[in-house]
Amino acid sequence: MTAQIIDGKAFAATVRDKVAGHVARLKENHGITPGLAVVLVGEDPASQVYVRSKGKQTVEVGMNSFEHKLEIDTSEGDLLALIEKLNADPAVHGILVQLPLPGHLDEDLVINAIDPAKDVDGFHISNVGLLGTGQKSMVPCTPLGCLMMLRDHHGSLSGLNAVVIGRSNIVGKPMAQLLLGDSCTVTIAHSRTKDIQEVCRRADIVVAAVGRREMVTGDWIKPGATVIDVGINRIDAPEKGEGKTRLVGDCDYGSCAEVAGAITPVPGGVGPMTIACLLANTLTACCRANALEEPEGLTA
Repeated sequence: MTAQIIDGKAFAATVRDKVAGHVARLKENHGITPGLAVVLVGEDPASQVYVRSKGKQTVEVGMNSFEHKLEIDTSEGDLLALIEKLNADPAVHGILVQLPLPGHLDEDLVINAIDPAKDVDGFHISNVGLLGTGQKSMVPCTPLGCLMMLRDHHGSLSGLNAVVIGRSNIVGKPMAQLLLGDSCTVTIAHSRTKDIQEVCRRADIVVAAVGRREMVTGDWIKPGATVIDVGINRIDAPEKGEGKTRLVGDCDYGSCAEVAGAITPVPGGVGPMTIACLLANTLTACCRANALEEPEGLTA
Protein backbone atom coordinates (compact mmCIF):
# COMPACT_ATOMS: atom_id res chain seq x y z
CA MET A 1 0.00 0.00 0.00
CA THR A 2 1.22 3.48 -0.84
CA ALA A 3 -0.49 6.24 1.11
CA GLN A 4 -2.35 9.08 -0.55
CA ILE A 5 -0.52 12.33 0.14
CA ILE A 6 -2.68 14.97 1.83
CA ASP A 7 -1.31 18.14 0.26
CA GLY A 8 -1.52 20.82 2.94
CA LYS A 9 0.01 23.45 0.68
CA ALA A 10 -2.75 23.03 -1.92
CA PHE A 11 -5.46 22.79 0.74
CA ALA A 12 -4.19 25.98 2.40
CA ALA A 13 -4.38 27.78 -0.96
CA THR A 14 -8.03 26.73 -1.22
CA VAL A 15 -8.73 28.02 2.28
CA ARG A 16 -7.08 31.36 1.47
CA ASP A 17 -9.17 31.63 -1.71
CA LYS A 18 -12.36 31.08 0.33
CA VAL A 19 -11.26 33.69 2.85
CA ALA A 20 -10.42 36.19 0.09
CA GLY A 21 -13.82 35.68 -1.54
CA HIS A 22 -15.66 36.24 1.73
CA VAL A 23 -13.55 39.30 2.54
CA ALA A 24 -14.38 40.80 -0.86
CA ARG A 25 -18.10 40.29 -0.18
CA LEU A 26 -17.78 41.88 3.26
CA LYS A 27 -16.19 44.94 1.69
CA GLU A 28 -18.72 45.20 -1.13
CA ASN A 29 -21.88 44.49 0.85
CA HIS A 30 -21.07 45.93 4.27
CA GLY A 31 -18.05 48.22 3.88
CA ILE A 32 -16.13 46.13 6.42
CA THR A 33 -12.49 45.04 6.14
CA PRO A 34 -11.24 42.43 8.64
CA GLY A 35 -8.06 43.46 10.43
CA LEU A 36 -5.34 41.34 12.02
CA ALA A 37 -2.84 42.79 14.50
CA VAL A 38 0.37 40.85 15.15
CA VAL A 39 2.64 41.80 18.04
CA LEU A 40 6.31 40.74 17.99
CA VAL A 41 8.55 41.36 21.00
CA GLY A 42 12.27 41.08 20.31
CA GLU A 43 14.15 39.93 17.23
CA ASP A 44 13.96 36.14 17.21
CA PRO A 45 14.83 35.25 13.57
CA ALA A 46 12.27 32.44 13.24
CA SER A 47 9.53 34.62 14.69
CA GLN A 48 10.44 37.47 12.36
CA VAL A 49 10.10 35.22 9.31
CA TYR A 50 6.77 33.89 10.57
CA VAL A 51 5.40 37.38 11.26
CA ARG A 52 6.43 38.60 7.79
CA SER A 53 4.65 35.64 6.22
CA LYS A 54 1.51 36.31 8.25
CA GLY A 55 1.50 39.96 7.25
CA LYS A 56 2.02 39.16 3.57
CA GLN A 57 -0.77 36.59 3.44
CA THR A 58 -3.12 38.84 5.40
CA VAL A 59 -2.78 41.56 2.78
CA GLU A 60 -3.06 39.05 -0.10
CA VAL A 61 -6.56 37.97 1.02
CA GLY A 62 -7.68 41.60 1.24
CA MET A 63 -7.46 42.12 5.00
CA ASN A 64 -5.77 44.94 6.88
CA SER A 65 -2.49 43.97 8.54
CA PHE A 66 -1.25 45.80 11.62
CA GLU A 67 2.26 44.87 12.78
CA HIS A 68 3.65 46.02 16.12
CA LYS A 69 7.35 45.29 16.65
CA LEU A 70 8.56 45.96 20.19
CA GLU A 71 12.04 45.98 21.69
CA ILE A 72 13.17 42.84 23.52
CA ASP A 73 13.28 44.73 26.83
CA THR A 74 9.71 46.04 26.51
CA SER A 75 8.05 46.03 29.92
CA GLU A 76 5.05 43.90 30.73
CA GLY A 77 3.08 47.06 31.46
CA ASP A 78 3.80 48.52 28.02
CA LEU A 79 2.87 45.28 26.27
CA LEU A 80 -0.39 45.02 28.20
CA ALA A 81 -1.16 48.65 27.39
CA LEU A 82 -0.76 47.90 23.67
CA ILE A 83 -3.05 44.90 23.95
CA GLU A 84 -5.66 47.02 25.74
CA LYS A 85 -5.45 49.55 22.91
CA LEU A 86 -5.90 46.82 20.27
CA ASN A 87 -8.82 45.32 22.22
CA ALA A 88 -10.58 48.68 21.97
CA ASP A 89 -9.78 49.31 18.28
CA PRO A 90 -12.83 48.48 16.10
CA ALA A 91 -10.59 48.11 13.02
CA VAL A 92 -8.78 45.19 14.69
CA HIS A 93 -10.74 41.94 14.69
CA GLY A 94 -7.90 39.55 15.47
CA ILE A 95 -4.93 39.93 17.84
CA LEU A 96 -1.95 37.59 17.88
CA VAL A 97 1.05 37.96 20.19
CA GLN A 98 3.92 35.98 18.67
CA LEU A 99 5.31 33.33 21.01
CA PRO A 100 7.68 32.64 22.64
CA LEU A 101 7.99 35.90 24.57
CA PRO A 102 11.20 37.02 26.28
CA GLY A 103 11.65 35.41 29.68
CA HIS A 104 10.73 38.51 31.73
CA LEU A 105 7.19 38.52 30.31
CA ASP A 106 4.41 36.29 31.66
CA GLU A 107 2.96 34.53 28.61
CA ASP A 108 -0.24 33.40 30.37
CA LEU A 109 -0.90 36.92 31.65
CA VAL A 110 -0.33 38.41 28.19
CA ILE A 111 -2.48 35.86 26.35
CA ASN A 112 -5.35 36.25 28.81
CA ALA A 113 -5.24 40.04 28.43
CA ILE A 114 -6.44 39.66 24.83
CA ASP A 115 -10.17 40.07 24.28
CA PRO A 116 -11.35 36.43 23.85
CA ALA A 117 -13.42 37.48 20.83
CA LYS A 118 -10.21 38.73 19.15
CA ASP A 119 -8.03 35.82 20.31
CA VAL A 120 -7.43 34.31 16.87
CA ASP A 121 -4.80 31.93 18.30
CA GLY A 122 -7.49 30.37 20.49
CA PHE A 123 -5.20 30.31 23.54
CA HIS A 124 -7.24 32.49 25.95
CA ILE A 125 -8.51 30.52 28.93
CA SER A 126 -12.09 31.47 28.04
CA ASN A 127 -11.74 30.00 24.55
CA VAL A 128 -10.10 26.87 25.99
CA GLY A 129 -13.09 26.44 28.30
CA LEU A 130 -15.64 27.09 25.57
CA LEU A 131 -14.00 24.56 23.26
CA GLY A 132 -13.81 22.00 26.07
CA THR A 133 -17.53 22.33 26.76
CA GLY A 134 -18.56 22.20 23.11
CA GLN A 135 -19.53 25.87 22.80
CA LYS A 136 -18.69 28.40 20.11
CA SER A 137 -15.10 29.58 20.54
CA MET A 138 -12.00 30.71 18.73
CA VAL A 139 -10.11 27.50 17.90
CA PRO A 140 -6.30 27.11 17.80
CA CYS A 141 -5.11 27.32 14.22
CA THR A 142 -3.04 24.15 13.86
CA PRO A 143 -5.71 21.75 15.23
CA LEU A 144 -8.35 23.54 13.15
CA GLY A 145 -6.25 22.97 10.02
CA CYS A 146 -5.85 19.28 10.89
CA LEU A 147 -9.61 18.95 11.38
CA MET A 148 -10.33 20.59 8.02
CA MET A 149 -8.02 18.18 6.21
CA LEU A 150 -9.50 15.17 8.01
CA ARG A 151 -13.05 16.23 7.17
CA ASP A 152 -12.08 16.77 3.55
CA HIS A 153 -10.47 13.33 3.31
CA HIS A 154 -13.02 11.27 5.24
CA GLY A 155 -16.23 13.22 4.93
CA SER A 156 -17.78 12.18 8.23
CA LEU A 157 -15.44 11.37 11.14
CA SER A 158 -18.24 9.94 13.25
CA GLY A 159 -17.34 6.68 14.98
CA LEU A 160 -13.69 6.61 13.90
CA ASN A 161 -11.01 5.74 16.44
CA ALA A 162 -8.51 8.60 16.76
CA VAL A 163 -5.24 8.72 18.67
CA VAL A 164 -3.60 12.08 19.38
CA ILE A 165 0.04 11.69 20.38
CA GLY A 166 0.91 14.70 22.53
CA ARG A 167 -0.93 16.62 25.22
CA SER A 168 0.16 20.22 24.70
CA ASN A 169 -2.26 23.08 25.23
CA ILE A 170 -1.53 24.36 21.72
CA VAL A 171 -2.15 21.18 19.68
CA GLY A 172 -2.76 17.93 21.57
CA LYS A 173 -5.58 18.90 23.92
CA PRO A 174 -7.57 21.10 21.50
CA MET A 175 -7.12 18.50 18.74
CA ALA A 176 -8.69 15.88 20.98
CA GLN A 177 -11.59 18.21 21.78
CA LEU A 178 -12.23 18.90 18.09
CA LEU A 179 -12.21 15.19 17.24
CA LEU A 180 -14.63 14.52 20.10
CA GLY A 181 -16.83 17.25 18.70
CA ASP A 182 -16.94 15.33 15.40
CA SER A 183 -17.94 12.14 17.29
CA CYS A 184 -14.63 10.29 17.11
CA THR A 185 -13.58 7.92 19.86
CA VAL A 186 -10.47 9.70 21.09
CA THR A 187 -7.37 8.56 22.97
CA ILE A 188 -4.63 10.98 24.02
CA ALA A 189 -1.26 9.23 24.13
CA HIS A 190 1.92 10.73 25.55
CA SER A 191 5.36 9.93 26.97
CA ARG A 192 3.89 7.93 29.87
CA THR A 193 1.45 5.87 27.79
CA LYS A 194 2.04 2.15 28.19
CA ASP A 195 2.25 0.11 24.98
CA ILE A 196 1.89 3.27 22.91
CA GLN A 197 2.59 1.37 19.70
CA GLU A 198 -0.35 -0.95 20.34
CA VAL A 199 -2.58 2.01 21.21
CA CYS A 200 -1.74 3.61 17.86
CA ARG A 201 -2.27 0.39 15.90
CA ARG A 202 -5.97 0.48 16.82
CA ALA A 203 -6.47 3.97 15.39
CA ASP A 204 -8.21 4.94 12.17
CA ILE A 205 -6.66 8.41 12.61
CA VAL A 206 -3.26 9.17 14.14
CA VAL A 207 -2.35 12.79 14.87
CA ALA A 208 1.33 13.00 15.84
CA ALA A 209 2.12 16.16 17.80
CA VAL A 210 4.75 15.10 20.28
CA GLY A 211 7.81 17.04 19.09
CA ARG A 212 10.13 14.04 18.71
CA ARG A 213 11.67 13.47 15.30
CA GLU A 214 10.44 10.43 13.38
CA MET A 215 9.17 8.73 16.55
CA VAL A 216 6.16 7.10 14.90
CA THR A 217 7.15 4.31 12.53
CA GLY A 218 5.17 2.22 10.09
CA ASP A 219 4.70 -0.66 12.52
CA TRP A 220 2.70 1.69 14.76
CA ILE A 221 0.13 2.32 12.01
CA LYS A 222 -3.02 0.34 11.26
CA PRO A 223 -3.17 -0.51 7.54
CA GLY A 224 -5.21 2.13 5.77
CA ALA A 225 -5.20 4.61 8.66
CA THR A 226 -4.89 8.36 8.14
CA VAL A 227 -1.74 9.94 9.58
CA ILE A 228 -1.58 13.67 10.33
CA ASP A 229 1.99 14.68 11.18
CA VAL A 230 2.12 17.97 13.09
CA GLY A 231 5.82 17.70 13.96
CA ILE A 232 8.44 20.08 12.58
CA ASN A 233 11.96 18.99 13.51
CA ARG A 234 15.13 20.32 11.92
CA ILE A 235 17.92 17.77 11.49
CA ASP A 236 21.35 17.76 9.90
CA ALA A 237 21.43 16.98 6.18
CA PRO A 238 25.06 16.30 5.22
CA GLU A 239 23.87 14.97 1.85
CA LYS A 240 22.89 18.58 1.01
CA GLY A 241 26.28 19.98 1.99
CA GLU A 242 28.20 20.99 5.08
CA GLY A 243 26.06 22.70 7.70
CA LYS A 244 22.83 22.08 5.78
CA THR A 245 19.61 20.92 7.45
CA ARG A 246 16.21 19.59 6.49
CA LEU A 247 12.80 19.26 8.11
CA VAL A 248 11.24 16.00 9.27
CA GLY A 249 8.07 15.27 11.16
CA ASP A 250 7.21 13.24 14.23
CA CYS A 251 6.55 10.31 11.89
CA ASP A 252 9.05 8.33 9.87
CA TYR A 253 7.47 9.26 6.56
CA GLY A 254 8.86 6.41 4.47
CA SER A 255 7.72 3.52 6.66
CA CYS A 256 4.40 5.14 7.63
CA ALA A 257 3.52 5.90 4.00
CA GLU A 258 3.91 2.21 3.13
CA VAL A 259 1.13 1.29 5.57
CA ALA A 260 -1.16 4.30 5.91
CA GLY A 261 -4.08 5.05 3.64
CA ALA A 262 -3.29 8.77 3.67
CA ILE A 263 -0.56 10.91 5.21
CA THR A 264 0.56 14.52 5.45
CA PRO A 265 4.17 15.21 4.42
CA VAL A 266 6.68 17.38 6.27
CA PRO A 267 7.17 19.99 4.97
CA GLY A 268 4.04 20.78 2.96
CA GLY A 269 1.41 19.18 5.16
CA VAL A 270 0.05 20.74 8.34
CA GLY A 271 2.42 23.74 8.34
CA PRO A 272 0.81 25.79 5.54
CA MET A 273 -2.62 25.27 7.12
CA THR A 274 -1.68 27.12 10.30
CA ILE A 275 -1.47 30.59 8.74
CA ALA A 276 -4.44 29.85 6.46
CA CYS A 277 -6.52 29.05 9.54
CA LEU A 278 -5.26 32.20 11.27
CA LEU A 279 -6.76 34.17 8.38
CA ALA A 280 -9.95 32.13 8.60
CA ASN A 281 -10.17 32.82 12.34
CA THR A 282 -9.71 36.55 11.76
CA LEU A 283 -12.53 36.49 9.22
CA THR A 284 -14.73 34.54 11.65
CA ALA A 285 -13.99 37.01 14.45
CA CYS A 286 -14.92 39.91 12.15
CA CYS A 287 -18.22 38.29 11.18
CA ARG A 288 -19.10 37.58 14.81
CA ALA A 289 -18.21 41.14 15.87
CA ASN A 290 -20.60 42.48 13.25
CA ALA A 291 -23.35 39.88 13.78
CA LEU A 292 -22.92 38.59 10.24
CA GLU A 293 -23.14 35.04 8.91
CA GLU A 294 -19.96 33.11 9.53
CA PRO A 295 -17.98 31.72 6.57
CA GLU A 296 -19.06 28.20 5.72
CA GLY A 297 -16.40 25.47 5.96
CA LEU A 298 -13.84 27.65 7.74
CA THR A 299 -14.80 26.99 11.35
CA ALA A 300 -14.98 23.99 13.64
